[in-house]
Amino acid sequence: MTALLILFMFLAFAGIDLLVRASLKRRRERLARQAREEVLKTSIRLDFTHEAKSLKRVEVPDPKARILAVDDEAVVLDSFRRILVLEGYNVDTVETGPEALGLVQRRDYDFVFTDLKMPDMDGVEVVKAVKHLRPDVDVVVITGYGSIETAVQTLQQGACEYVQKPFTADELSEFARKLLIKREARLEAQRQPTVHVVAPEMAEVMPASEYCLPGGAFLSSGHAWARIEPEGQVRVGLDDFARKALGQVVAVELPARGATVHAGDPLVTLRGSAGAAHLTAPISGRVVHDNEGLRHTPGMVTESPYDRGWLCLLEPSDLAGELAGLRIGQPAVAWYQEEIARLRKAQASRPEPLDWAAFELAFLAKPEPVHA
Repeated sequence: MTALLILFMFLAFAGIDLLVRASLKRRRERLARQAREEVLKTSIRLDFTHEAKSLKRVEVPDPKARILAVDDEAVVLDSFRRILVLEGYNVDTVETGPEALGLVQRRDYDFVFTDLKMPDMDGVEVVKAVKHLRPDVDVVVITGYGSIETAVQTLQQGACEYVQKPFTADELSEFARKLLIKREARLEAQRQPTVHVVAPEMAEVMPASEYCLPGGAFLSSGHAWARIEPEGQVRVGLDDFARKALGQVVAVELPARGATVHAGDPLVTLRGSAGAAHLTAPISGRVVHDNEGLRHTPGMVTESPYDRGWLCLLEPSDLAGELAGLRIGQPAVAWYQEEIARLRKAQASRPEPLDWAAFELAFLAKPEPVHA
């Protein structure tokens, strides 16, 4: 009875803690929105005519991105400011293409939104000019229903996307959110990843932005590592690439002791909030031992992938023949660079995070043999 009472009290406290945290989060969001509303009221009354005749600027603390919008309809620009500023973006608006290009040359923007139909300088010209002046800026075309075909054609000129007006506040907010995700993924993909060969325990303290390989261990194409022990057995685990891509692991299903496995067949099942993923065996053999501690603390798989988070121990059946299908040293580093670039490209091509099923299909499937 006492144990049940303690359990009930624990659950009650946990529930109260979650409610308090959710309430504080909503309060912080409400206060942030109120602060942005005040900024919106005051900033658009400031005089920026020394930069551009029709320029209106609203800047918020810690902006998600910097946006320049150009449209000859003031009501559209008002909508952009009202909606995107409240969502946490810095927003500049002007009414002509030449004004926009002048600002692009003097200021840093992440996105330029340009109307397609404007007098003097239309959206197609703005797209071409912005991409010529600042190839790093993402250009979005604002179009009406009758101009969608032309808007699509601007993608060939360098525009990254188009948005159709009229739009609701929710539609524009969601559109901007997805644009930001795609941009961040693309920029991340362009950064050359850093890969180190480290001692097993060092993976626990490496920066999240860098990748590491276990010194002295082999890697399979299914992102499992295999380290030969002094007795000739092979210790197996999840590599740094897969643990960073998957994130939190809440359960680990280990193979049965005594079971016989073949290289490339499912060996271990990892489970998380995003689903399940199956790690394939890097070599063939018999399971002689497993890391029983993972049943109680599955998080060790990602906290200490090359040391305390090992998965199982195999008695190899054809180690000499199968080692040629694994990577070690510089070939492993070069392959890691390719895999990281491939993952970033996959992430950049979709607005939502890569789910575990898609990741398994693309990166953990039965490995292809490596030819020497």
